[in-house]
Amino acid sequence: MNLVKALRISGADVLPLFEGGKGVAVTNGVSAGAWAATGGVGTFSGVNADFIDELGRHVPLIYRGRTRKDRHDELMEHSIQGGVSQAKIAHDMSGGAGRIHMNVLWEMAGCERVLHGVLEQAKGLIHGITCGAGMPYRLSEIAAQYGVHYHPIVSSGRAFRALWKRAYHRFSDWLGSVVYEDPWLAGGHNGLSNNEDPTTAQDPYPRVAELRRTMRKVGLDDTPIVMAGGVWWLRDWSDWIDNPELGPIAFQFGTRPLLTQESPIPEVWKQRLLELEPGDVLLQRFSPTGFYSSAVNNAFMQELIGRSERQAPYREAAEGEFTSALTLNARGKQVYLTAEDAVRVEDWREQGFTTAMRTPDETLVFVTPDAARQIKRDQADCMGCLSQCRFSNWATNETNTTGHLPDPRSFCIQKTLQDISHGGDIEHNLMFAGHNVFKFRQDPFYANGFVPTVRQLVQRIRAGD
Repeated sequence: MNLVKALRISGADVLPLFEGGKGVAVTNGVSAGAWAATGGVGTFSGVNADFIDELGRHVPLIYRGRTRKDRHDELMEHSIQGGVSQAKIAHDMSGGAGRIHMNVLWEMAGCERVLHGVLEQAKGLIHGITCGAGMPYRLSEIAAQYGVHYHPIVSSGRAFRALWKRAYHRFSDWLGSVVYEDPWLAGGHNGLSNNEDPTTAQDPYPRVAELRRTMRKVGLDDTPIVMAGGVWWLRDWSDWIDNPELGPIAFQFGTRPLLTQESPIPEVWKQRLLELEPGDVLLQRFSPTGFYSSAVNNAFMQELIGRSERQAPYREAAEGEFTSALTLNARGKQVYLTAEDAVRVEDWREQGFTTAMRTPDETLVFVTPDAARQIKRDQADCMGCLSQCRFSNWATNETNTTGHLPDPRSFCIQKTLQDISHGGDIEHNLMFAGHNVFKFRQDPFYANGFVPTVRQLVQRIRAGD
């Protein structure tokens, strides 16, 4: 029994099953092409995609530029080459079936530059662009220019309404779907607003129903909504399918495609997915983007938690409660803490966290000397991968700076995502995952470490499981 039937998506009638795009090198042309070949929507990541040459060899990016701007330009050109190569692979593997989408993050540096470069050089190979992590107002215009459909990722009807009023109403013919990504369940970066409580998840149904009402007010009755985040067994969503209140519904799977034979992530990562339990994924705000994000609570995450816990406000001169002097360096530079925090700092220093690092919020975090050196090295090596970066203070503007102090409570996201996706230590790197990842351990489909092909997975999903 198949629970879903074809919908019109990006110009073709296909299965309403999307492969989630994810980030750096975690979905590629192979995985996207395999998913599309089943009749669904395959999505490769256009976020600093791996460049595969004509002989099928991975061409790593070796930075030669001395400045951040130079390295940023190298990254952008390599990203365009990578996106084009992945589009070609996906197109060939799909055999003309399904649809091929490219996923980008609006807050990645040079997003528009990468979109123009890839879409110009890969004409006819890409049918749609999915885009989130920010408010991508110009997405519709760019997509329409190249004759591809756009699929904005939002977390509320209000966000879509803003996009529609400002830009999307002018390019409505190319709106392929609206992706609702649940901010409490999805992996990676999450679209929580400032007035939403990260600790109290909301039922997605009323939020999606409200999104549909918003869309109907502007004539988008038949434009599919894609439910993303928390989708595992379609049988759990049977009341959403053919539901007149919701209208046409598709489903996006981000976590499940990680554990397939075509998935490009390393084998050690795949095996770790089979071991995770409920509560092993944390929703937190350490990302240098400033967004909330969901990732596995491993040693990397614990280090970031520890940094923020070893934190104390300070003043440059004694005032009020800030009367306890603290010497910061060999030159005798002093700042002032409260008496209570001075006791805590002494305890941290006895544990080896002897180096104080300033944050943009007039606080100090305390780390080991080795950690401080690595943080400073990573900040100096910045290649400008985001439009604005809390960690390094890079910004894509005339001065290439945010104007704020670099924030040692964050991390170099490009470095860690490149490392884990290419065989690096899974305990000491950022490992994005959705909050239902523990179901790998519980789902009988994966018994005895079974790793399906993409086709086997899609067949299983269509049957409700």
